[in-house]
Amino acid sequence: MSDNFELQKIDGSARAGILKTRKGEVATPFFLSVATRGAIKAGVDGDDLQQMQAPVLLANTYHLHLRPGSERIAQMGGLHSFTGWKGPILTDSGGFQVFSLQRKKIQDHGVLFRSHIDGAEIFLDAKKSIEIQNNLGADILMAFDECPAGSLPHTSTLSSPEKRQKKLYFKIRTAVERTTQWAKESLEAHFAQWDKKLSPLERPQVFGIIQGGTFPDLRNKSLQEITALPFDGFALGGLAVGEETSAMYEVLDQMTSQMPSQKPRYLMGVGTPGNLLEAIGRGIDMFDCVMPMRNARHGTVFTHHGILKISNSAYREDTGVLDLECTCPVCAEKKYSRAYLCHLLRTGEILGQRLLTIHNLSFYHQLMRTAREKILAGQFYSWKEKIFPHITKTPPEAGKKGEEKTKD
Repeated sequence: MSDNFELQKIDGSARAGILKTRKGEVATPFFLSVATRGAIKAGVDGDDLQQMQAPVLLANTYHLHLRPGSERIAQMGGLHSFTGWKGPILTDSGGFQVFSLQRKKIQDHGVLFRSHIDGAEIFLDAKKSIEIQNNLGADILMAFDECPAGSLPHTSTLSSPEKRQKKLYFKIRTAVERTTQWAKESLEAHFAQWDKKLSPLERPQVFGIIQGGTFPDLRNKSLQEITALPFDGFALGGLAVGEETSAMYEVLDQMTSQMPSQKPRYLMGVGTPGNLLEAIGRGIDMFDCVMPMRNARHGTVFTHHGILKISNSAYREDTGVLDLECTCPVCAEKKYSRAYLCHLLRTGEILGQRLLTIHNLSFYHQLMRTAREKILAGQFYSWKEKIFPHITKTPPEAGKKGEEKTKD
């Protein structure tokens, strides 16, 4: 057992534990609620998150640095005071923006961005990223990294598959080398501010990120270099960025068996409910993804009995709730009908997006809590085998021809 993580039960490769932070303890496995700019989209607030027992909030270094600025947030007492969220907060370092934003120039010493707001130059390196995250008052900081794409862009002029693969390998190898260097610089910057003698329960924790794409040798290189450093936890980055799902699972099979067992394991940016269960079965403890919120805003709903497209005309007269097994207020308390939610989505009412976001996030958190219960009982894999086909299926009506996608 490490100072910040207690491994309580192993069922096969699936793990149940306790992540300890200066803002309290969190039962694993768990899902982080993504509040990129300090808020969940569609008007979901802290009270909603508390009601659904959301354990940890995730905010983004790059976006909060642009607006309102990390110095201003620090003056306001940090993100906890600024947002009113009392639980642990994890901040993404800005490394994902190295992958996702187009207007950038990656160099060995950092990344020069062009703000998507006003075109201003924004420079991020490991030192600046850690400085911003400490200004934000995060409880878990992520080391600055380069998250490379899992494939070359379609505009690549290389026609030979061998040449394309060789170029991709070179790009990801360079990203691995930069990530290791930036990891060292991230730790140096963090412990220039915080005494190394402090327990991880008395200071912000720092997690290192393992890169390498789907190349086994590069993944091994990154794993060996990052886990040799004194991080409080380790994340797998650079997945769900264009590779096949089967390739992602192969990386998880390769990595989790070699990752330190007494440190928390975080899979970044993943994914569907099915992805989460598969990753838990391979030994992952923590997850984040915008999928439950983004899909909700577009009318896609996750349930214990399949994935619904609630704006479909098939639900216009459906008096049932979204999910009879769901304990969220949308299903179990208010008992809003599918017909009403369909109406809200089709007429563009923001209430529809809010209610569906509450449901989807609640569903993810419920799924994590149930997975933990099954691990503790030694029943995870039999439960997963039983539930997996149900939560991943798409009912026939969701794919009907003639679906009306426009507002009434």
